[in-house]
Amino acid sequence: MKIERVEAKTFSYITNQSRDTDGHSHPGPDSPATTAILTITCDDGTSGHVIARPGDVEENLLKAFVRPVLVGADPMGHEAIWQGLYKWQRGSAAKLTDRVLCAVDLALWDLIGKACGQPVWKLLGGYRDKILAYGSTMCGDDLKGGLATPDDYARFAEWLVNVRGYKAVKLHGWMPPVPGAPDVRKDYAACAAVREALGPDIPLMLDPNHWYSRTDSLWLCQRLEELNYFWIEEMMEEASMSSYQWLTSKTPRLNICGPESMTGKHWTRAEWAANGACDMLRTGVWDVGGIGPAMKTAKMAESFHMSCEVHGTGAGNMAVVAAIPNTNFYERGLLHPFVDYDQPRQYQNRIDDEMDADGYVHFSQAPGLGQDLNLAYIEANLV
Repeated sequence: MKIERVEAKTFSYITNQSRDTDGHSHPGPDSPATTAILTITCDDGTSGHVIARPGDVEENLLKAFVRPVLVGADPMGHEAIWQGLYKWQRGSAAKLTDRVLCAVDLALWDLIGKACGQPVWKLLGGYRDKILAYGSTMCGDDLKGGLATPDDYARFAEWLVNVRGYKAVKLHGWMPPVPGAPDVRKDYAACAAVREALGPDIPLMLDPNHWYSRTDSLWLCQRLEELNYFWIEEMMEEASMSSYQWLTSKTPRLNICGPESMTGKHWTRAEWAANGACDMLRTGVWDVGGIGPAMKTAKMAESFHMSCEVHGTGAGNMAVVAAIPNTNFYERGLLHPFVDYDQPRQYQNRIDDEMDADGYVHFSQAPGLGQDLNLAYIEANLV
């Protein structure tokens, strides 16, 4: 069994979400958008797929870096393939990003699961077949009835818990280009409103998106300690590990979770754990270059008796949280009062992370990553 082809196709679909000038998602009118599917196919016809951003699977990247490593290789040697791609990164003029590595790694794991007739999460260890999800909101906006005020956050959080069934909630605060953002006092007002609405027992978290100074971060963390928040993440630029060491030492009653967006894969996360820069480690397949380094992060965190909280939604991250013992939740979102998260996109027969009324996401028993893609729709809407 050898890899024969690596192909990417871009296709169009309709979305009701748009991105602002700083790249944050918000509800918007129905409009056309594009995304891509990466497919790895073996000589026996077995194939694996993943949906990825078009820029992460461009033809020039596949031709220059990916096919020379994959074509002709045994797909079961996923570590050798990942290491081969990783070794290309330094000489790629920064073109071979961790997101490219992740797209290839996920499609490869989907292929491996299908070849073995097993879901990927079982091949990785199969620790659990379901997990509680936390509702992860979109960042704040200026939409009437959206997430424009602390009261809006409180009403939406009540709906997430009391109607939809989530057992935990994470807020994303207001971020540029919203006027006046970021503002620690406005973030605190939203956090306080949600705690008052939900009572003392629901785990709550905050992601301020790394815009704050040490003093603002400390002030906010101390307020969240008073509100009994579970964790905070990315309140400062993560390139300054010493700032996180300083903050972690001063907030004994609030968990600092990180790093999320800092480069360096599992090696950077090992440095954070070893140097006391966080209480919980953060990983995510798109942040660290795939399932392989995400699993290495989780295992390393376990050796420090630390939890490893997985960033982001999707089939790849689901496989990781299903395989590891030291994580608390699956991040489900991004959520907003004006967006029906449970509605499949046109290229999906069902969403990856269906959730029951009790707040559990159940992991698919289907071989591969468990995606249910509408391949006929994709082929009919190629760009």
